Amino acid sequence: MGKGERPEHMAPPDIFYNEDEARKYTTNSRMISIQSTLTERALELLALPQDGLPRLLLDLGCGSGLSGEALSEAGQVWVGLDISAAMLDVAHEREVEGDLVLSDLGHGLPLRPGSFDGAISISAVQWLCNADRAGHDPRKRMKRFFETLYMSLRRGARAVLQIYPENHKQAEMLVAAAMKVGFSGGLVVDYPHSTRAKKYFLVLMVGTSIAVPTAKGLDGSEPEDEEEAAEHVQMAGRDRKKRRRTGGKGDGKGRDWVLKKKEQMRKKGYDIAPDSKYTGRKRKRIV
Repeated sequence: MGKGERPEHMAPPDIFYNEDEARKYTTNSRMISIQSTLTERALELLALPQDGLPRLLLDLGCGSGLSGEALSEAGQVWVGLDISAAMLDVAHEREVEGDLVLSDLGHGLPLRPGSFDGAISISAVQWLCNADRAGHDPRKRMKRFFETLYMSLRRGARAVLQIYPENHKQAEMLVAAAMKVGFSGGLVVDYPHSTRAKKYFLVLMVGTSIAVPTAKGLDGSEPEDEEEAAEHVQMAGRDRKKRRRTGGKGDGKGRDWVLKKKEQMRKKGYDIAPDSKYTGRKRKRIV
């Protein structure tokens, strides 16, 4: 893929994110850092109750589970949906904690109504704006996606969808499609004056109408330097590759590892869900 080319212009997502691309994406330190930062911001905008109880969340376009790892570290339980079987294979190999479902978002979400406390999506929903195959109607696919997302969420829940719209028209299409099925909310654009740091979040609410959260960087400021965080993520990426090469099960990601990780987060001041019999449970893949 050449510099500046958008993935959705190259091929449908299930073809573009083949086995090679899935592994490159998952071991790229820059991508790991970006996914982590965007997921943390999505959690802020989700505004979950700070009572220490885990919530059941959707990760739409979960890919290889990079965003899901941030949800797990925050003490949340999640179900991830993605159209790329190769991405889900990598997520399964990495033993992410969420349940994984092979699903095309444009076909609607195959989920029980009112089951989820919230939803996030990182860099995925803009793919619905494209007609990837003969017979694909982007407006119909967006309508089906938002209808079933609305139904799957509990009253009062939020969905935070981070998107990379190609232009203003695409952003308007997504907002309009969400509003037509009953959502309230709108776009939050962080660092709107920055070419490099500008990020779009579609913040949607079910059964309630409150002010859209305030964006970051409205005063023209830039995000803080993240070199130290990127260096840490790069080290973690190398550790993950090393563990994959060993092929053994003793990679430290069992219940003891999860309990230790949660305790570290508590010591850092994070509000982490209490330990339970489900902590560290091996998740299943649903296809």
